[in-house]
Amino acid sequence: MQTVTQKDLWPGVHFTAVHTTKFKSSVMSVTLMTQLDRETAGANALVPCVLRRGTADHPDMESLSAALDELYGGSIEPVVRKKGETQCVGLVSSFLDDAYALNGERILEPAAALLGEVLLRPYTADGAFCPDYTAGERANLIDRIRGQINDKRVYATKRLIQEMCRDERFGTDKLGDEETVAAVTPQSLWARYQELLRTAEVHVYYCGSAEPERAEAALRSALAALPVSGDREEPGCEIRCGAAFDEPRVVEESLDVSQGKLAMGFRTGGQSCWDGKDYPALVMMNTIFGGTALSKLFLNVREKLSLCYYASSALEKMKGIVLVSSGIEFDKYETARDEILAQLEAIRRGEIEDWELEGARRILIGGHLTALDDQGRQEEFWLGQAAAGLSTTVEELCAQFEHVTREQVAAAAQRLELDTIYFLKGKEA
Repeated sequence: MQTVTQKDLWPGVHFTAVHTTKFKSSVMSVTLMTQLDRETAGANALVPCVLRRGTADHPDMESLSAALDELYGGSIEPVVRKKGETQCVGLVSSFLDDAYALNGERILEPAAALLGEVLLRPYTADGAFCPDYTAGERANLIDRIRGQINDKRVYATKRLIQEMCRDERFGTDKLGDEETVAAVTPQSLWARYQELLRTAEVHVYYCGSAEPERAEAALRSALAALPVSGDREEPGCEIRCGAAFDEPRVVEESLDVSQGKLAMGFRTGGQSCWDGKDYPALVMMNTIFGGTALSKLFLNVREKLSLCYYASSALEKMKGIVLVSSGIEFDKYETARDEILAQLEAIRRGEIEDWELEGARRILIGGHLTALDDQGRQEEFWLGQAAAGLSTTVEELCAQFEHVTREQVAAAAQRLELDTIYFLKGKEA
């Protein structure tokens, strides 16, 4: 059994505590949430990586690792995530839960203090970030950006989003782009870091056996140096109800690949996670369409007709778009595209078998409930809820899925509109 406590530590600094005795470890995270923007995304993504290199008291990774070893081998890792049009950068910490420490030793308070130290007391040189640390992490980030093309499935989805949302914030990658990252200096990164501390919304998270009040006190103390600011702005997310053009936009690209990648982007007609009444049906619709191995895309387009090596769909709940991803032979483009659309049409007509509806429901509910057994997934879930400004728990969401009807699923599908098609083909195709 677990309980969830939510409150504000300071204006714009929100705290979520999950009290549970299920795990032998505890998890804490501090996330700075800011509006996704091409000009700042790269620098924002660099900040937590450079922070993790060293602090004022532990000026290098060796001494910082030694401090973590003293906490029974704890960890602090930089994380960059994207929730709708919110870029989330911060640190996630994992350490031994107090209940399993020797001789009643208290781990929570020193672990929180070290997390706060990494975030708020970085190692500096001449009033800015260390040049060597900045240069090293800048090179690492550029390598990550360049390396995205190596996974063609991920690359195709990225390119679809870039084209579909090219004049929207959502079209910006969470890591930024090579050009803006290459231009970052220790001084400009330090200025961006100070701006984030002053203006970003902050989400603080704890999951473990400590009482929420104790976790709150530990994190309040650890983060006491956060600027007291009335300038913290809640990031927004633009939702476009329909496609931008009368006909779907088609983008083709040729690379040296042996398998084609067909990606299709749909607008949900304004449906999103903020539609409390309709959102569960939208999630169910995506699950039946292409969200699982029992979906129409997987069973029909992939298994029955053998048109795709893989076929799936994903819902971006804050942005109000559904993204289809598939791998195909180059000459199967039109056939696969038409069959994917035919499966969506079947859902729109309510052609959903009982086993499809109930199977999707059980998989969806089971998948959400298993998050309660994984601290990383719980932290991810609550960050998403914080970015959306929602407080619905996993259990409450599952209860909503129980009551979704076939008619509601069909209605959700009827509002989908194809916006953009991206096709990655071989150079000789």
